[in-house]
Amino acid sequence: MLRFAVFFALLTAPTLLQASIVKSVLSTAEVRGEATYRFIGLSLYQARLYTKDGAPLDWSEDFGIELNYLRGLTKRDLVEGTLQELERAGNPLPVREQLTQCFDDVRKGDQYLAVSRGQDQIGFWRNGVRVCTLSHPQIKQHFMAIFVGENTRSKSFTRKLKGD
Repeated sequence: MLRFAVFFALLTAPTLLQASIVKSVLSTAEVRGEATYRFIGLSLYQARLYTKDGAPLDWSEDFGIELNYLRGLTKRDLVEGTLQELERAGNPLPVREQLTQCFDDVRKGDQYLAVSRGQDQIGFWRNGVRVCTLSHPQIKQHFMAIFVGENTRSKSFTRKLKGD
């Protein structure tokens, strides 16, 4: 029984740590929705949307998105993929240098948490450690829209993540 308790604690610790970070930044944040993103049939990450009191997404309020990676990706994959998605959505931004500072290679089990701070900043945590703040006019709308906007790659992923 003790082994099971230790195993369960180790298994859930990263999620509990991320949830406590969200709570420290957004005190009333609750999980609104969860979804797994797949690309060409491969599961890339499990995502959670945190909103004020778990309410429907309101772009005028700060919110957080947590990604729990289900496979490894390189820093280059993360930076280039983000820039491509911004461009695909019609929002190409000069943020390559900032993204390069924010992102690092990920392995299965690694987590990134992005929490908006007003319209022009997003704080990033990697495995529970604050790594950077992405700053640009309207960055919240442009970056977070990759996951919860109207023009995402996967409408079903976005609906589930938004809890719709």
